[in-house]
Formats: sequence, structure tokens, C-alpha cells
Amino acid sequence: MNLLKSVKKLKNSEVSRIVDKRLKEFEAVHKKPTKQWFSELCFCILTANSKAKTALKIQDELKAKGFCEYCFKDIRNSIKRNKHRFHNNKAKYITEARCHIDIKQKIKKLKETEAREWLVKNIKGLGYKEASHFLRNVGYKNLAILDRHILNLMNEEKKAMSKNRYLSIEKKFKKKADKLNMSAAELDLYMWYMKTGEILK
Repeated sequence: MNLLKSVKKLKNSEVSRIVDKRLKEFEAVHKKPTKQWFSELCFCILTANSKAKTALKIQDELKAKGFCEYCFKDIRNSIKRNKHRFHNNKAKYITEARCHIDIKQKIKKLKETEAREWLVKNIKGLGYKEASHFLRNVGYKNLAILDRHILNLMNEEKKAMSKNRYLSIEKKFKKKADKLNMSAAELDLYMWYMKTGEILK
């Protein structure tokens, strides 16, 4: 069964209820204060080259207050305690990103693609995948999160991802979303479920 048929089948199953619920949660974050946006930014810094599940545990433990206020050592210890990778670097990136706690005000005036470029340029620890992930988690819907699961389903090699290659694969991804009459955010969740059997964020 090809990818589009598989997604259509899921769309007509109980999975669609979970996907819709998750998308509504992202839309709700869009209306929340900037500290909640910063918490999502830190979550996406944590997910880079690491597991989303342990990143979620750290986010649940520290919450927005911890990401915004705790010292480097406390953040590092939380990352380490949850057996998450790169505890020193991740704690450093999070504390350094605090000069952008007003992240919501900084990017809301930008178009999605412009916001992603700003994030990649200004937030250490974020590439195109993580920046797209953050924007999706705060309610934007038209960027592809090209992680290994998505690349595998699209039969794309998991080699070094330059900007041009990322944008080229993203264009293919969006074409698939258009054929299914879905946003990129919605298709991502279905594809993630196909590879993992669950829907995180």
C-alpha cells in the first residue's frame, strides 16, 4: 500500500480523533503567553538528535518557569536525570536562548518561512527541522518536520541536510499534503503515527 493510501486509511480511523485533538492543542498554544512559547522552543532544542519522549519528561518537570528561570546547573541536572543526551550542550543552549524569552513578539509579525529563517539564525541548537517543529507546536501549519521517520516514509536518504535539500524535500512533502487536502502539520502527525504507533508533539 502506498503512502497516500495508508494516510487516507488512517484518516478514516480512530487515529483521526487523536490527530485533530493534537492540532487543537497546538492552536491553543498559539494564544498563550510568550513564556509558553519559550517552553516549546526549549522542548524543540531538547529534541535535536535526541528522543522526544525524554524531552517531554524534562518539559513536564521544568515547565515554563524552569526553562525561563532555573540556573544552568538545575536545567542540566534535569536533562541528565531523565537520561537525555547532550545535557551540557542542551542546558547551555536553553540558558543562552533566554535573550529571546519574548519569542512570541519577535516572530508573530513574520511569515512562517521568515520566522523559521529567524529561528535558525538566532537560536543556537535549532536547524530547519527543529525550527519547523517549534512553529508547528505553537500553531503554524505549513512547514515540514523532516525527521528520520518522515524521510524514511518518503524514501529519502538520511544524509546531511543542507538548506537546499531540506526545502526541496519539503516541497515534495507539501505536494503530498495538498493531494490529501491536509496541512503539512496534519500529514506529519499521521506519518509519525505510521512509524511509531503513537502521536506525541
